[in-house]
Amino acid sequence: MTRLRRLPEELGIATVLILVAVVLSLFSANFATLSNLEILLLNGAVIAFLALGQTFVLLTGGIDLSTGSNVAMTGVLAAVVMDSGAAWPLAALVAIAAGTGLGVVNGLVVHYVRLPAFIVTFSTFGVAASIPQIITGASSISVKDPGFAVVGRGDVLGVPMPVFLVFLAAVLLTVLLRLTPTGVHIYAVGGNLEASRLAGVDIARTTVLVYAVSGLCASIGGLITTSRLMVGYPSAGSGDELFFSIAAAVVGGVSLFGGIGSIPGALLGAILIATVSNGMNVIGVNSYWQPLVIGLIILGGVTLDTYRRRLSLSEALARVGRRGAPPPAIPQTSGVDGPAPAAAAPGDTTTRRNSS
Repeated sequence: MTRLRRLPEELGIATVLILVAVVLSLFSANFATLSNLEILLLNGAVIAFLALGQTFVLLTGGIDLSTGSNVAMTGVLAAVVMDSGAAWPLAALVAIAAGTGLGVVNGLVVHYVRLPAFIVTFSTFGVAASIPQIITGASSISVKDPGFAVVGRGDVLGVPMPVFLVFLAAVLLTVLLRLTPTGVHIYAVGGNLEASRLAGVDIARTTVLVYAVSGLCASIGGLITTSRLMVGYPSAGSGDELFFSIAAAVVGGVSLFGGIGSIPGALLGAILIATVSNGMNVIGVNSYWQPLVIGLIILGGVTLDTYRRRLSLSEALARVGRRGAPPPAIPQTSGVDGPAPAAAAPGDTTTRRNSS
């Protein structure tokens, strides 16, 4: 009997995205215009970058709350460096190094100090939010180098530069997760930390890497924000960016418990969140309602994720029962686009830490 090919789980979020777009188009003819589509994608570029970085952290069972303030810090740093007379490419490199460095600090503290990721990244959120306020005196910094505008306002073959950068980053990160041993380790750590350690996975390297990727993505988001405005705002990223990025990843199928998810799913989730936000603006819905809607979307995504995990565990136990074998000591989960984590050693009943 021929086995049916399993449909990609991203198909579900893609279907929802299409349905939402159709409904919004029925409410407003302005929504389906090319000009509004460009605005939607440009506004969603920063959210997409944050969601891509957040995906890496979530896959290991952690979370990064410092991404929003990282956007402000890196954007202001780039503006300050250019204001001192440096060329914009150098300023961009300084900002990227600072953002990635913040991620490295998060990863090091999470792994070696053994603190929950929520506490660590919430603390660095405050630190990163204060740095631009301190170095500018809470004042905005105008960007005088016109060449810097290419990052947020330029285009590549007619495609806006921010959209092109998101697409390029999504391709590179997908290759990293699907086709490299590093991707295997990331899924394994999120699926079962102790089993991964017993299998020889470098937990420290993997943990630091995912937070560094999150910091890198946030820094690029900061450059895009500053380039589009040509002003470095100390308060940039303090709005709904973090809220939306987590929502995008979760709605895109990335599990808050680690080990499950994909870059394409997170990207579709970011587009969905941007579509909902843009559509509500076009229709004329009061902005106060937007967090409520996004919050419900997050709640729905987490509920489905929890139900999916329970169902998978129940099926696994039922399958074991039919075979007459004893239940496994540690439940195993497998990633959507990644391999299943390494199996636990016989007799090992240690549970993994969600914060790693």
